[in-house]
Amino acid sequence: MTFELREGERLDDLQAKGLQIIQSDEVFSFSLDAVLLARYATVRRRDRVIDLGTGNGVMPLLLTARSDLPRGEIVGLEIQERLADMAERNVRGNALEDTIKIVHGDTREAVDLFGKESFDTVICNPPYRPAGVGDQSENEHVRIAKHEITCTLDQAISAAAGLCRYDGRVAFVHRPDRLADIIALMRHHRLEPKRLCLVHPRPHKQPNILLIEALKGGRPELRIDPPLIVHREDGSYTDAILDIYAGRGEWPR
Repeated sequence: MTFELREGERLDDLQAKGLQIIQSDEVFSFSLDAVLLARYATVRRRDRVIDLGTGNGVMPLLLTARSDLPRGEIVGLEIQERLADMAERNVRGNALEDTIKIVHGDTREAVDLFGKESFDTVICNPPYRPAGVGDQSENEHVRIAKHEITCTLDQAISAAAGLCRYDGRVAFVHRPDRLADIIALMRHHRLEPKRLCLVHPRPHKQPNILLIEALKGGRPELRIDPPLIVHREDGSYTDAILDIYAGRGEWPR
């Protein structure tokens, strides 16, 4: 595999099926949130999948590493030109051009770009904070990734609902304190929450990550999955997290 590295970039090991990824300290790098969502989302054989706000393409890459997932068609949509370019080079470097397509574009215009109800599964790791809330990074790439500057939560869920076919699935990763907003907005856009998992950094700590999956046009019935613990008390990763990183088997239950 050959990767095109630009100034200030490095090549990291994704620790999954030999995949590598181009990253840079100058832009927002992927985090555990993306790894978890790429494993949590329900993706079935021959599904057409889109990742809204794909960043450097980490979630499409990780979807191809899932042992339970045959390769289907995966699209990554990214508004930031620099990140979209990194994502394209990550796809080429990992020789996944036949599986993953990166598109430089705006989530708010996604339905116009791809067509209504044109995907079976939609995944999204959106900005978590409303614009103007919390620390405002001087780095534009980080600010856009963390704050609802180019896309609000409502706009992201609306786009996901528009792209998802009837009986298709939409999966988001977010923060637990936005759960009420997420459920209200999903139902407003005809997405019925069906699965929910809270992720805790350590035993006995409050959850800091929320994973939620909805069915378009589904009936009300929400299943709460067992909580996922990231670290043991000694700081090491739990077996569940190690299995998730490796893409082994089903979601831990």
